[in-house]
Amino acid sequence: MPLYEFRCTDGDVFEQTHPMDSRPDEVSCPVCGNPSRRRMPAPRLSIAGSAAFGLIDSTRRSAHEPEVVSALPSAPRRAGGGYTSNPLHQKLPRS
Repeated sequence: MPLYEFRCTDGDVFEQTHPMDSRPDEVSCPVCGNPSRRRMPAPRLSIAGSAAFGLIDSTRRSAHEPEVVSALPSAPRRAGGGYTSNPLHQKLPRS
């Protein structure tokens, strides 16, 4: 649901979510109860890409819903076990 911004006659600004097909032009202010008109807010544009938004969303989500880990992470293994099959490497000094 979209988020709509309202401003009451006392100057209080607040946001509410409503379905697009039944958005109200006026609601009552949650602070003072006066009628509040819907207003046009500034667009919420960003230059961040989808990867950045994914990181932002996961960071916000992990603040109150941390991931559950069942085991410690293992260290990455090197391919080949550290040995080489090149015959020229056999002549190199060993430490």
